[in-house]
Amino acid sequence: MKFISSIAALCLLGLSGCSQFEETSQPEKAVEQPSLANDVIEVGKDYHSFANPAEVLVQHISLDLTADFSLKQLIGVAKLTITRVDETATTLVLDTRGLVIEKVLANGQELGFELAEPDAELGAALSITLPSDGNIIDVHYRTSEDASGVQWLTPAQTAGKKHPFLFTQAQAVHARSFIPLQDSPQVRVTYDAVIRTPEDLLAVMSAANDPDTERDGVYEFTMPQSVPSYLIALAIGDLQFKAMGQRTGVYAEPALLESAAAEFSDTESMLEVTEKTYGPYSWDRYDLLILPPSFPFGGMENPRLSFITPTVIAGDKSLVALIAHELAHSWSGNTVTNATWRDLWLNEGFTTYLTYRIMEMIFGTDRYKMEAVLGYQDLQADIASLPANDQILAIDLRGRNPDDVFSNIPYEKGALFLRELEQKVGRENFDKFLLDYFDEFAFKSITTDEFIAYLETTLLKDYAGALDKSRIEQWIFAPGIPEGAPVPESDAFSSVDNFRTQWLEATITANEIDTEQWTVHQWLYFLNNMPETLSEAQMVELDSAFGLTQSKNNEIAHSWLMMAVKNQYQPAYERLFDYLTSIGRNKLVRPLYRELSKTPDGKAFAKRAFEQAKPGYHPLTVKANQGYVE
Repeated sequence: MKFISSIAALCLLGLSGCSQFEETSQPEKAVEQPSLANDVIEVGKDYHSFANPAEVLVQHISLDLTADFSLKQLIGVAKLTITRVDETATTLVLDTRGLVIEKVLANGQELGFELAEPDAELGAALSITLPSDGNIIDVHYRTSEDASGVQWLTPAQTAGKKHPFLFTQAQAVHARSFIPLQDSPQVRVTYDAVIRTPEDLLAVMSAANDPDTERDGVYEFTMPQSVPSYLIALAIGDLQFKAMGQRTGVYAEPALLESAAAEFSDTESMLEVTEKTYGPYSWDRYDLLILPPSFPFGGMENPRLSFITPTVIAGDKSLVALIAHELAHSWSGNTVTNATWRDLWLNEGFTTYLTYRIMEMIFGTDRYKMEAVLGYQDLQADIASLPANDQILAIDLRGRNPDDVFSNIPYEKGALFLRELEQKVGRENFDKFLLDYFDEFAFKSITTDEFIAYLETTLLKDYAGALDKSRIEQWIFAPGIPEGAPVPESDAFSSVDNFRTQWLEATITANEIDTEQWTVHQWLYFLNNMPETLSEAQMVELDSAFGLTQSKNNEIAHSWLMMAVKNQYQPAYERLFDYLTSIGRNKLVRPLYRELSKTPDGKAFAKRAFEQAKPGYHPLTVKANQGYVE
């Protein structure tokens, strides 16, 4: 998932990928976290799942679901193929959230089942009495209208304004809101599906999609590679397809199709250079799905079909680090997966590191350095604001919502750690290590402890003079950034600093700043490093010179609107209202709601915007911002 920072700001910068920060529901620093310091974390235990895979393991899921847009429900059956890991086991325990379980069958006979009282964060355990023989369990069910992992959009909330739209978002633990399953990243399944829709709509999934399929309301899918539950995804809408390369293409509503294909035309090249360095792509095709603007994340690395926000269609490819990030998940995250949400950094840290490398290979070292500096600044900001436990890569999430893991820590701190390993052993040697690592753990879910054990038999053994285990453990288990860590630098920002300083000192006017060759990254660096407080005259001067209030780039507009809120610059408030009510990406709207909530007038403004936008926001966006307007 792409989540917070520059790559983690220009992308996803979630839960993966990306992904997902923008997608974060991270608590403020003042919030007290539950104290479990005296309790030892059980390595490999998923504290956010009720399932019992150590006794009975689900290995394949067959779905037959009808999308009822009038009821806003998915209705049908999930056929679960199980293996009795413990031959004496008599009960299968699944995760659910808000599901109506109608009946459970095996061999044509009804089975006994019990749905536990729901937990506010984790949903309800579904316990099923196993049959005496057979290994297929049929669960007949329907979702609730307010399923946390499903959003139903009216035609008015889409680009085309003519047809409804549905999409799912399963990370971190929202798959259980639309499928009864073992909702843990350590459980990998293959799946197939039949999805029934209105005849004028197209269904796509994180599975094998046929771009030439007949639009007839019945769509069949297969996913032959095993995936964790959070990577099962579905979307239904007025979608068309356009190829971008031999193995890449884009699905989008007709109004967005051409601009998306042009914006992301380098996707095939990204795929090729990543394969060359880190090994063959294991998922057949890599396509993109452009979602409506209510999508709460930058992107989600659903295998074979990454879900992408339209907010990164900038017209100049300036925000395509998001695509590199979601593509990189095809190696780190989708193929090698974190076993629990404590281990998310193994997913997002590796993916963010790969993102920087892909961007360097495609767009050159200068862009790589600029994005690394912006990502480092995002990391420093999070370290300054987060409690110590939340600055740790192997975070203790017990007793908390797993969505709390998403910040720049697993993304940017994880990537910085890998950058230090690269610098100490050499890039060529580190690339070989990654190639072997992806091969060793392909289609497996691993823990932080398993990764450290692997390091001991590889890098720590081969480069004993350059690496130290205690230093590695400091990176993983201690808060903050270790002293002497790499600090990204970019010469491209030096002139930006000079111009900003001269303007603030009033030795030049805004019109005298030469921005003609500036990239989006330089604009973000220019704005994000302004003082907290500027005068009305200074805000007017910047806006008049550069037209910032009307910027069409959503990242630049976000930075400028944050400045407008902090300085109560009223000429930007009409644009601010439109921004908040037309975009549902948490990375972009949540900081604005938070800043507005600091003053009575700002909070009143935020409440008006939120109430208008709420019907079109994703449930995760509503949850993340509700507190700022109450």
